[in-house]
Amino acid sequence: MINTGKFVGKTVLITGASRGIGKEIGLKLAQDGANIVIAAKSATANPKLPGTIYTAAEEIEKAGGKALPCVVDVRDESSVKSAVEEAVKKFGGIDILINNASAISLTGTDKTDMKRYDLMHSVNTRGTYLMTKSCLPYLKKGNNPHVLNISPPLLMETRWFANHVAYTMAKFGMSMCVLGHHEEFRPHGIAVNALWPITGIWTSAMEMLTQKQGEAGCRKPAIMADAAYAILSKNSKEHTGNFHIDEDVLKAEGITDLEQYACVPGSPLTPDFFIPDR
Repeated sequence: MINTGKFVGKTVLITGASRGIGKEIGLKLAQDGANIVIAAKSATANPKLPGTIYTAAEEIEKAGGKALPCVVDVRDESSVKSAVEEAVKKFGGIDILINNASAISLTGTDKTDMKRYDLMHSVNTRGTYLMTKSCLPYLKKGNNPHVLNISPPLLMETRWFANHVAYTMAKFGMSMCVLGHHEEFRPHGIAVNALWPITGIWTSAMEMLTQKQGEAGCRKPAIMADAAYAILSKNSKEHTGNFHIDEDVLKAEGITDLEQYACVPGSPLTPDFFIPDR
């Protein structure tokens, strides 16, 4: 998707933006000259998960944006508030919030200890709610303000709960924020939407989960970045409360060549979780 310059000078806070989908969205918006707040825990390099807030900041600035790397634990209220205050101090406000940070454990009830359960709910649901609440006073003053949660459509089907009920509940909590916040924030002209991939997206986290297998069935994070760009370009007073699927967003924008996003062109694609039958 071609950049249009719509985000020049806008301030975008992205959680979990040191790598993967969050970083890719930041890079896309940075090409317009956006200010990107990289809110993540990764301050030091991890051999298993490459990339830090500082390396992401370098890439953002090379792409044409301005970057503010912030060490943030979305579970911690003081950490979140500090990052929001730093962003406002440096850039003057916040126009867009992308709740991308997430914790995952695809385990059944007997294999999910409560520490892992609490982590997923604290990062996914509570972290999304806390970050949104903390940014709200500034979003109310923002220019075409948007909140975009990287979370799935709310499909209350047994198959999406049975194998990993703890993760599903935590992820659906992010989507329930969309369901409530889009209507709550409507009087302020703040759009709240969700975006989810129809296929697996190949990131460092996916590589760890699949033991480095499965790249052939995945798409590149660029498809999520292009879809996010399209959603965030829309009028915030009119386009809100939607549970978007990346492929559908791009098709609506007239992009029919989706093979460009395939990690291995021509390979069968692996459907992601929480996708309705088609």
